[in-house]
Amino acid sequence: MRNDEDFEINLTGSSDDLNTQSPTQEQKESGWFKRWRKGITTNTSEKKEMPEGLWSKCPECNYICTTSELDEAKYVCPKCSYHHRIGSQDYFDIIFDEGSQTALFENIRSKDFLGFTDLKPYGKRLDEIHHKASHLKDSMRVAAGTVNGKGLVIACMDFEFIGGSLGSVMGEKFSRAVDYCIEHKLPYMVISKSGGARMMESAFSLMQLAKTSGKLSQLSDAGLPYISMLTDPTFGGISASFGMLGDLNIAEPGALIGFAGPRVIKETIKRDLPEGFQRSEFLLEHGFLDKIIPRTELKEKLYQIISLIEG
Repeated sequence: MRNDEDFEINLTGSSDDLNTQSPTQEQKESGWFKRWRKGITTNTSEKKEMPEGLWSKCPECNYICTTSELDEAKYVCPKCSYHHRIGSQDYFDIIFDEGSQTALFENIRSKDFLGFTDLKPYGKRLDEIHHKASHLKDSMRVAAGTVNGKGLVIACMDFEFIGGSLGSVMGEKFSRAVDYCIEHKLPYMVISKSGGARMMESAFSLMQLAKTSGKLSQLSDAGLPYISMLTDPTFGGISASFGMLGDLNIAEPGALIGFAGPRVIKETIKRDLPEGFQRSEFLLEHGFLDKIIPRTELKEKLYQIISLIEG
């Protein structure tokens, strides 16, 4: 039986004798894991270069898979079914039939009406975001297409654009999408992912709550369905307006949904919150949602819903 010192030497190679002498045959046979020389280095020029973006790690279970595997799984973790956050184009590709989608109202961009400045001027912030994410003009994109042959208009938010915040451009795109649905007799779907109203636009942002809610009344008067899909996270002015006004309110598994965040609520009421509070499963159990639909089943379920509504 080796003593603790011998065991430590085997693991670390810290013995002075091992640093100066070649290993004996007995030492060679005693274990392959011994380090016979200290300070062994590798020439950096010999290291293999690993392409960036090849692997993805699940933030929920730490499972590591290739990005291509994650893409095939519609950005749902193959191990724990965690739904990764994705952008509007990813949702369009998942839901619409191939080659059927048409982008709408892409020419509308945000403006700094108030000359607002926080840590930096709002106008400069917009310029930086447009440069970084050139494919985005604002936090919402709208597209029309078909779902297994059934027509549908989708307005989807992009969280990477100022947290998917609700501003005047989102309100305008939302409203024009409703008008498009009424003109072409199409159902309307909104995929929400937002932190709430955009503070840099002040009252202009808050007025979008009334504007979007009013447009949904017009859609209802036209006898057209509105499907609201809530994803992680959906908070603030979105959940206080059109996010919860759907003829059918659905959500992704595990999505965090509410008005104020759980930490703010806990500090306000001075009480611990129930387990799973504000998760989509909690909201479904308490009657705030009609159904939770995994992303992998979304297209087929939407087709069934639209077919049922249209008769």
